[in-house]
Amino acid sequence: MLPQVVSREQWLTARRELLAKEERFSKERAELVASRHRLPMVRMEKDYIFEGVHGRAGLPELFGGCRQLIVFHLMFDPAWDDACPSCSAFSDELGPGLLGSLRARDTAFAAVSRAPLAKLKASREWSRWDFPWYSSYGSDFNYDFHVTLDERVAPVAYNFASKEEILAAGAPNDLVDSEIPVEVAALSCFVQDGGSVFHTYSAYDRGVEELGHARSLLELTALGGHASRTRPVR
Repeated sequence: MLPQVVSREQWLTARRELLAKEERFSKERAELVASRHRLPMVRMEKDYIFEGVHGRAGLPELFGGCRQLIVFHLMFDPAWDDACPSCSAFSDELGPGLLGSLRARDTAFAAVSRAPLAKLKASREWSRWDFPWYSSYGSDFNYDFHVTLDERVAPVAYNFASKEEILAAGAPNDLVDSEIPVEVAALSCFVQDGGSVFHTYSAYDRGVEELGHARSLLELTALGGHASRTRPVR
């Protein structure tokens, strides 16, 4: 549905009211970002091995010489023929410009999925993605970061809550109460210091939408992401 049609004066009044809300939100967002920067970090003690197009690599190698690393936990179960459609939509926006901007700020970006490397290669070729993409197949990485939920392998937790806490909330949750392994999307951040790697941040659920830059722009428009499904004004 299109917005109400009003006079320029009425629009200006409404826009000023919204501007006040936007300014409050910007201040709150700045405070939130500062809180993220103050979040404590955890030393990575386990040695994970990944497989990429250039061979096997440990977590430090994923930094590619940068001080920081952002990992996109891209959903791709070993039994699937392709990656998750939603994750793929996010991945389509991860172009050379974005990756170059991160690297210019001493930050590397890599995707990690549980599917074997051969499936990642096939999907990458079809999708024409340029970002580094590694397979964690056979390692504990996905389970330790709670992006593969399987009680047979590790205690199930999602978005920093245990299965028991989530179910106690009373709402049905197929993610944590499934009888088959479940893949979830997430972002995790790491930093190197003094020869050690530290885990600084992870985000699940809505936090992964930070990858969707087109979505952020569409949020500024009247129709959001639904413009193609809207009839023209008569």
